[in-house]
Amino acid sequence: MPSEPNSLDHDTVELLRRNHPAWRLLRADHAPLIVSFLHRAFVTLNVRTLPQDELISRLDDHLYDLRTRLGEEEFPRRAAEYLDAWAGDDTGWLRKYYPPDSDEPHFDLTPAAEKAIDWLASLRQRQFVATESRLLTVFELLRQIVEGTERDRDARLAELEKRKSQIEGEIRRIEGGDVSLMDDTQVKDRFIQMATTARALLSDFREVEQNFRQLDRAVRERIALWEGGKGQLLEQIFGDRDAISDSDQGRSFRAFWDFLMSPVRQDELTTLLERVFALEPVLALQPEPRLMRVHYDWLEAGEVAQRTVARLSEQLRRYLDDQVFLENRRIMRILRDIEKQALAVRDEPPEGVFVEIDESAPAIELPMDRPLFMPPLKPAIDGRAVTESDAVVAADALFDQVYIDRERLAANVRRALQARSQVSLGELLEAYPLEQGLAELLAYFGMAAEDRRHVIDDDERQTVAWTDRRGLARQATLPLVVYQRS
Repeated sequence: MPSEPNSLDHDTVELLRRNHPAWRLLRADHAPLIVSFLHRAFVTLNVRTLPQDELISRLDDHLYDLRTRLGEEEFPRRAAEYLDAWAGDDTGWLRKYYPPDSDEPHFDLTPAAEKAIDWLASLRQRQFVATESRLLTVFELLRQIVEGTERDRDARLAELEKRKSQIEGEIRRIEGGDVSLMDDTQVKDRFIQMATTARALLSDFREVEQNFRQLDRAVRERIALWEGGKGQLLEQIFGDRDAISDSDQGRSFRAFWDFLMSPVRQDELTTLLERVFALEPVLALQPEPRLMRVHYDWLEAGEVAQRTVARLSEQLRRYLDDQVFLENRRIMRILRDIEKQALAVRDEPPEGVFVEIDESAPAIELPMDRPLFMPPLKPAIDGRAVTESDAVVAADALFDQVYIDRERLAANVRRALQARSQVSLGELLEAYPLEQGLAELLAYFGMAAEDRRHVIDDDERQTVAWTDRRGLARQATLPLVVYQRS
C-alpha cells in the first residue's frame, strides 16, 4: 500500500537516514565541532553569506579555543580543509560559490544543515517559553482567515463595526488617563517570538533560493544534452519555472518581496526596531545587535534569490544565441555548396532541367486574414408607387454647414510655437479662442493625433471653455494635448 507524501514510514525514514544532509550532519564524527561553529557563524549572527577568508579566520579562532581545552591533537586538519570538506557533495552542509563580480569564494549555510541545527537547538531546555505571543498569533491568523474568506457583506460590516467600537472605547479610556502598558514579561514574550520568526524568515529564503538553484542546474543539464527542437526544450523549461513561481511557496515569496521592497515599509520596520531595542526589558535579554538590521538581511537574501532567477534567463538567452549561430552556419554552408556546384558546371551545363523551383516565394495564408461570413443583405422593397408630396420642407439646413479651415488652425499652432518649444491645447485656446465650437476643438485634437511630434497624454486631463453662437458657455474635459516644435 503506497504511503502518503508526508508520512514517515520505514522506507522513507531509511531513505532519509542514508541520503539527507541533515541526518548525515547528526551522524558525523565531528558533529559537535560542525554544529557549534555553523551555529555561531551563521545562525546566531543571522548572517546570510560569508567570504572564504573571513570564515577561515573565524574557524581558526574556534579551533584554537577547542584545542586549548581538549588538547592539540584534536582536530588536526586546517580550517580551509574543514570548510572544503563540509561543502563537498557527499556532505552538503555548506554551499561554496562565487558571487557575481567577485574572485573570492563565499560560503552559505544549506537549508538541510540549518534544519539540523535548529532541531538540536530545540532540544535545550528554554528558560523562557513564549506562549502568550504564540496564542495571540494563532488567534490573529485565524481571524484573518475567517475575515478574508467571509462572503457575507453584512457579516463583514458587523465585524468591522465591532472592532471600530473597541478602538473608540480604547481611545476614550486613554483620553480619560487610563493607559494600559505591557509588563516586562509580555514585552520579553513578544520580542523572543519576533526574533525567532525573523531568523526563520532567513531560513525560508535559503530554501526558496535552493529550489530556483536546482531548477537552474536542471536547465543547464538539459541544454547540454538536448538534441531536439528549441520549442520543446523551452516549453519544458518554462513549465518547470512556472510550476515553482505559481506554487504556494512562489506566490508567498513574491508577496513577501513586494511588501518588503516598499520604502515606506522599510522605514516603518527601522523605526519599530529602534524603539523596541530601546526598551529596558528587551535590553535585559541582551539581544543580538544584528537583529536591528534584520530587514536588510532579508533584502540581501531575497536579492540573491532574484539573481538566481536572472541567471536562469541568461542561460536561456545564451542557448538561443548559440542555436541561432549554429543554424546560420549551417545555412551558409549549404549556400556555399550550391555556389561551388554552380561554378563547377558553369562551362558545361547539364542537359535538360537543371534547377526547378515550384514557387518563387512561399504562400502564406493566415487564418485571421480570412473574412468572416456575412449573410447577404435582403432589402425590403415597397412596391407602392411614389407620389409627389405637397408638404413644404425648409431647405435652410442644407446651406447651414460648418467648414473648418485646418490651415488657419495649423497657422495658430505655428504662431504659438514661435516663442516656445511646446504649448498645450488649453494655452493655445487662450490665445486663439474657438470660433466654431466643438467642431473646431475636434479639428485641433485630430491635428495632434496625426502628427507624431505632438503628444496626447491620456493620464492627464484638461478642461477648455468657449462660448457658442447662441451665447451659451460651454466646456469640455479631454486628455492633455501638447503641441511641440520640430
